[in-house]
Amino acid sequence: MARDFDLVVAEQYPGHAAQHYQGLDRQHLTSDEIRLALPPRGFLDIEDLASAREAPWVMEPHGAASRHWAEQACRQAGFDPDVRFETADLQAHVRLVESGNAVAFLPDLVWVGRQPEARLVTLETSPSRTIFTSQRTASARHPAIMAIREALQETVRDLESLW
Repeated sequence: MARDFDLVVAEQYPGHAAQHYQGLDRQHLTSDEIRLALPPRGFLDIEDLASAREAPWVMEPHGAASRHWAEQACRQAGFDPDVRFETADLQAHVRLVESGNAVAFLPDLVWVGRQPEARLVTLETSPSRTIFTSQRTASARHPAIMAIREALQETVRDLESLW
């Protein structure tokens, strides 16, 4: 809206819809399931979200929609997570989980192109995040915007074939 960007790639978590602004359009790119990621060794007593109540967690910083969603999911399972690490970098989340230092909620897209070492647990509700692009409606037919959106759609199609 402030005209700082021509096109934005954004994400939306279950129950946390991003605000719709007049004059901006939104185009769905993909959705990917969010799973509980556990270290490959240890934490063997964790079978589901409720049994992760004593585990150390890594989450995104306060204010992020993903953090709010994650805290609510834990609270609905009957506990407040023991967040020991905070970072917006999902690859850092992966490293903390795979090194045995934390558990995390991670979307499937982080595993594309590599075999996860983490143990992935499907959550009871099978939550998914949505990834979309948004831009000013007035720029929708601009050739550069159309080319970027098409390239993103093609990339998503290629990635989805790897899931």
